[in-house]
Amino acid sequence: MRSAGGPEDVLPAVAGRLGLSLEDVRCLRAMPLFSGLTAQQMDMLLGDAAVRRFPRHSVLFVQGDVADRLFVVLEGWVRVFRTTREGGEITIHIFGRGESLAEAAVLQLGRYPVTGEAVEASRLLVIPAAGFLARLRRDSDLCFNILAALSRRLHGFIQQLEQLSARSSTERLALMLVSLCPRDSGPCTIDLPLDKTLIAARLGMQPETLSRCLARLRRVGVQTKGHRVVIEDVARLRALANPEKD
Repeated sequence: MRSAGGPEDVLPAVAGRLGLSLEDVRCLRAMPLFSGLTAQQMDMLLGDAAVRRFPRHSVLFVQGDVADRLFVVLEGWVRVFRTTREGGEITIHIFGRGESLAEAAVLQLGRYPVTGEAVEASRLLVIPAAGFLARLRRDSDLCFNILAALSRRLHGFIQQLEQLSARSSTERLALMLVSLCPRDSGPCTIDLPLDKTLIAARLGMQPETLSRCLARLRRVGVQTKGHRVVIEDVARLRALANPEKD
């Protein structure tokens, strides 16, 4: 199957078995984990993979369990967190569409250092570790892609730390809202993909701080009603999110 979009629109044979759409395949190929792979290499890498749907609050793996699978988010959101000795939870990261998780646990650690939970109804690509590792040993291109994926993940965490230190809490929230908008300017209405407690955790702030930030955004034309956010002008919100570009 080939569309006018070019070779990148050729569906690997495994896509039919997994029920992957063309948009799913494009999403995978945009990831460092699969970037540059031929259709044949994707067929090989995903030979024993499966697409599964997980209801909200499904536990994918538990901290300390043997790392026997890695995951790619096709739809929904996955939170990974560590449990403290006192029984509390520390959110490490929240993964969305087009992000992979648990590669490091599968490759080196042997056990999951965190617990993974689908915080919304999610559709995930689940890749068994044993077959994945066997294929890596046979194909150096796949090994380099894994290194790129882990490097990109580290770079992403560094960027998050820079944002936490260089941007105010209101600017970080504005940046997240802009990233969810399908247009660059004009009015836009979006639905928040996570509850406000999880959004606060992703942005490195307390829930009460998030509430204050939402209140501050009213002055630039942002109104919230539950999970729905109405933005008068995306360009104006972007200017607030990136004041150094003014």
